[in-house]
Amino acid sequence: MDWVASAELRSELARLAQAGRYRARRVVEGPQGPLVCVAGRQLLNFSSNDYLGLANHPELVAALGRAAGRWGVGSGAAHLITGHSGAHQALEEALAAFTGQPRALLFSTGYMANLGVISALAGRGDNVWEDRLNHASLIDGALLSRARLRRYRHLDAADLAGRLGVDRARLIATDGVFSMDGDLAPLPALAEVADRAGVWLLVDDAHGLGVLGAHGRGSFEHWGLAPRPDRILMATLGKALGTFGAFVAGSEELIETLIQRSRTYVYTTATPPALAEATRVALAIAEREDWRRTHLHALIARFRAGAAQLGLPLAASTTPIQPLIAGSAPRALALSRHLERAGLLVAAIRPPTVPEGQARLRITLSAAHDEAAVDRLLEALGSWSGDEET
Repeated sequence: MDWVASAELRSELARLAQAGRYRARRVVEGPQGPLVCVAGRQLLNFSSNDYLGLANHPELVAALGRAAGRWGVGSGAAHLITGHSGAHQALEEALAAFTGQPRALLFSTGYMANLGVISALAGRGDNVWEDRLNHASLIDGALLSRARLRRYRHLDAADLAGRLGVDRARLIATDGVFSMDGDLAPLPALAEVADRAGVWLLVDDAHGLGVLGAHGRGSFEHWGLAPRPDRILMATLGKALGTFGAFVAGSEELIETLIQRSRTYVYTTATPPALAEATRVALAIAEREDWRRTHLHALIARFRAGAAQLGLPLAASTTPIQPLIAGSAPRALALSRHLERAGLLVAAIRPPTVPEGQARLRITLSAAHDEAAVDRLLEALGSWSGDEET
């Protein structure tokens, strides 16, 4: 039986490799930044979600070290036992103030936050409506809640409104910025639908927080939507803020309900308190150094203008996520390898992460890049003949 099981796994792995879908990890030999070292070679990095260039910021590094000296390394327990430190509490208060919400609650990951929120608010007999291209964590949250997962056309609030009905709709969930396409959910229209139906609106703003809005407060600020008790924000700390973890922000009643009922909060160890202290420093930098967002958006405009001149098939995105559609998985891999030979690291994204025929390079820009880096990327893209696919 062991031999049969291993043979089945080998066969499936071979099938993935044949289809160009086999995934392998790179070992990065140093900190995140515009340059990373892989296998002893420096590569210009256009694959990171470090949008504001904070992951290796010296103030964060120093804060983490100081806080480890005070708080130690591990939190030791779940938040509801002895794992909730003064550092965690201070970060939750800072995140609530930053987002303009009454309360915030820390989670270990964004995946756990989405699972925890949806399963705490919806259950058997309820309907959870989601954009068809939502992140896996939102989809899995609905499935694991035992509610019925219903899906509407991508970015189509009218389709949602027409199909919502009155069959115990409980919650609408959407990405704020879609992680593979870089496009924005139409939050004002979705909020109007949710308001008319009397249901929760959950926005996963993992890729919007720190990047969108005049003050970097994310998709709600970008669209001019004020906090309300029926609007829930989830965002991660490991992208624009450069650290690790996630949080949910919302009403007092929502946060207290999650503390009581969210299994992914109750039954997991709290993140290290030193990490919470470093994140507070990152939040302060993001607030005071708005030049980072200004520079980032200037780089986005420069890249898109250069790509248009080259006739590159970019998806429509005004965010740091710039998808270059290749089509087939082998073609995406070939283009990624071409760039790596030129000294650039750009990951190929293939099905099932994206739909069949929509394999792509997910190019991500950072405030740590400069104009010369963007121009180098454009030059390398322009030099690809397209006949290197094997």
